[in-house]
Amino acid sequence: MAQQDQTSGTQQNSPTTGPDLSDVDHLGYEQAREQLVDVVSRLEAGGTTLEESLTLWERGEALATRCEQWLDGARERLDAARARREDREQAASSSQD
Repeated sequence: MAQQDQTSGTQQNSPTTGPDLSDVDHLGYEQAREQLVDVVSRLEAGGTTLEESLTLWERGEALATRCEQWLDGARERLDAARARREDREQAASSSQD
């Protein structure tokens, strides 16, 4: 069972369980990116226990995946918008012929 660490705000987990990352799925891109930057800074600063480092790493991985999901979605929307524009341009040039 996970316990809340009062000093760092991270959860203490047993070696076989990971942190609860269910909140990551509900984050917007900016929120996930901001939290990822914080996680990376904390890992780079050091001074955490092995368990805290593992928890931070797992959260960072989940946050990076969430950011990728947002960016992939944005890329798909841009591709669809470009395709619609090209279709309109082709239809307009066809009607002029």
